[in-house]
Amino acid sequence: MLDPQYAYLISQAIPFLQDQDSRLVQEFNRRAFHAHFPAGREIFAEGDRVEGIALIISGVVRVYKISDSGREITLYRFGEGESCVITANAIINVGDFPAIAVVEQEAEAVMIPADAFLDWIDRYEEWRHFIFSLNAQRLISVMEIVDQVAFQRMDRRIAAFLLERADIENPIPVTHQEIANDLGSSREVVSRLLEDFSARGMVRLSRGEVEVVDRMQLRAQMNL
Repeated sequence: MLDPQYAYLISQAIPFLQDQDSRLVQEFNRRAFHAHFPAGREIFAEGDRVEGIALIISGVVRVYKISDSGREITLYRFGEGESCVITANAIINVGDFPAIAVVEQEAEAVMIPADAFLDWIDRYEEWRHFIFSLNAQRLISVMEIVDQVAFQRMDRRIAAFLLERADIENPIPVTHQEIANDLGSSREVVSRLLEDFSARGMVRLSRGEVEVVDRMQLRAQMNL
C-alpha cells in the first residue's frame, strides 16, 4: 500500500491521480509501493524479466543500448511524472527488457506490479490514455535520435548537448567519455571537437567538466 505522502507527491505529477473518489486511484494507492533508487543503480539490464514499472516522483533515469563493439547510445531519459515505455511494452508483450536503465540522479519512484498495470489497461480509460501518451512522446524522441545519428554532424550534436545541459547546470559535470556514450560516438571524436570548441572560445575544458562560455557561438555551430 502506498504511503499518503507518496500518494500525494505522485498525484501532483500525474493529475488524474488526484481524484480520490476514482476507483483507479483507490486501487493505485492500494497496489502501488514506494521505492528509492540511488544514483548509479541499474534498474534493468538487457534481458531482465520485467515484473513492475516505475513512475518517477523525482530524479532522472537514463535508458540506453550498448553495441557489440561496446559503444553506447542514449535512447531517452525520463523523470518526474514519467515512466519507461520500454518497460511498459515489455509488460504488455510479456517480453524481456531490451535495453539498460540506470539511475542518473537519485530517484524516488512509485512501483506498479505488472499484473496491476495490465489489469488497469483493460479496465480504465484514463490509465490507457496515460500509457499511450507516454508511448507517443517517446516515439517522437527516439525518432529525433535516429535523425540526429543518421543525418546530423557530430559537432552540431555536441553543441546542442552542451546548450541543453548548460541550461540546467554550468559548468557541466561531464566527461568526454560520458558525452560520447550519450551521443553514440567515440571519446576520441568528442575530445577532438571539444578541443576545437575550446580553441574558438566557445567552451572551457577542465577535468570532469565542460563550461559553456559563448552560447551564441554554440547556437551558430548548430546551424552550420
